[in-house]
Amino acid sequence: MKKWAFVSDFDGTISTKDFYWIVIEKYFPEGEELFKKWKAGEMKDIEFLTTVFSSINQEEQQIIEEIRQIPIDSYIPEFIKTIQNHGGDFYILSAGTDYYIHHILEKYDIKQVTVLSNEGYYHDKNVHMNLDPEHRHFSERYGIDKSKVIQDLKKEYETVHFAGDSEPDSHPAVYADLTFAKDVLQDILKEKHIPFIPVTTFKEIEAELKRKGFLPHV
Repeated sequence: MKKWAFVSDFDGTISTKDFYWIVIEKYFPEGEELFKKWKAGEMKDIEFLTTVFSSINQEEQQIIEEIRQIPIDSYIPEFIKTIQNHGGDFYILSAGTDYYIHHILEKYDIKQVTVLSNEGYYHDKNVHMNLDPEHRHFSERYGIDKSKVIQDLKKEYETVHFAGDSEPDSHPAVYADLTFAKDVLQDILKEKHIPFIPVTTFKEIEAELKRKGFLPHV
């Protein structure tokens, strides 16, 4: 059995702004109404994202430029290296799409990270998702069932930590050894009585991992 893994959500956790907001603000203002419908429970997450990502209507080079502007926690490249240098594997677990995540990893030259997400591809001026209902991690609501992913990783690793920021992250938090919660995830986990460590940055997460003995104090 492998020693340990750190699993992080992408949008709002590694990035400081969800990619769908970038699309809505620049190319798809109608998305604001859809956002309200989604938050009111009238749309599944995957329906909302599929609609937004297929409403960009730009050449691929322009979309990649927008992706490369996604703001991220500036400490994340160093944090990932620190995890890897101390025997941990790093995973990104996202209910968005791997299409934009891979472009961000490339921009910051982040290596040896496994991305578990909905498969995305560029076609006809938009980003589309290739969902496989037969996949063991498939979720009708999110495209990918994060809690199933964490449960599978727990069979491979002695310890699995998780970081997230929003409702889809409340499900895997049940199974992680430590959950680091940003933003609204903190309130959701409080309500559900699921233990978590409140954080705002990956620097804070690193400090907690040192405190708990997963990383050495330098």
